[in-house]
Amino acid sequence: MASEGGATGYIVHHLTPLTVGEGFWTLHLDTLFFSAFLGGLFIWFFKGQADKATAGIPNLTQNIAEMLVEFVDGQVKDTFHGKSQLIAPLGLTIFCWVFLWNFMDLIPVDLLPGIAGLMGMEYMRVVPSTDLNATFAMSISVFVLIIFYSIKVKGVFGFAKELTCTPFGPWMMPFNLLLKVVEEIAKPISLGLRLFGNLYAGELIFILIALLPPLIQPMLSFPWAIFHILIIVLQAFIFMVLTIVYLSMAHEDH
Repeated sequence: MASEGGATGYIVHHLTPLTVGEGFWTLHLDTLFFSAFLGGLFIWFFKGQADKATAGIPNLTQNIAEMLVEFVDGQVKDTFHGKSQLIAPLGLTIFCWVFLWNFMDLIPVDLLPGIAGLMGMEYMRVVPSTDLNATFAMSISVFVLIIFYSIKVKGVFGFAKELTCTPFGPWMMPFNLLLKVVEEIAKPISLGLRLFGNLYAGELIFILIALLPPLIQPMLSFPWAIFHILIIVLQAFIFMVLTIVYLSMAHEDH
């Protein structure tokens, strides 16, 4: 496939999503499909381990599930200082779901698009986190939770006071409001762009390696894949931790 349409055409082909609709109502079908599939895989795995959990000697999959739960629970206890039954399950969901998104980057770049081509699909982008729509959807969902808990914990008046009276006191309300609005808007933008930028760059490098002669590809793709494992785990961890930190700040009522 690397020779079809030249190098530029090959790159564009792999980075173009399978879409339906026009304008604002355009849907990226591949992003929606893989996001739903990986979310279902996450639910199936953890529900299965919960149903089969035993107090005796655990098997490998139960060990993995328990390690993930304990890892996320430890991060929540260290970072989140409020009281909420949502934060730990949310942190676990975000970490695992974003990790599964990112893990799709390790699948050979021509494999799934080639299968999709045999099924009559012209385009297929298989890594949801290389789609800015997906990363922003996740970050905007976190932002909605931040606003919700800020109002729930502080009250409407307390939240409005926080927006207008910090950090410089009530005598500088317009400037305070401007700073707080920029600070709040920066949270979902930074969350979405950080994840998208790192995974988009990683996917692009895999595509560029695929353009090289077959004898050279393994020499570069294998070391990059090993290094990229660290990237996909780290980006999932950062997204989870920042979500917990932001929600912890939203729960502070002083």
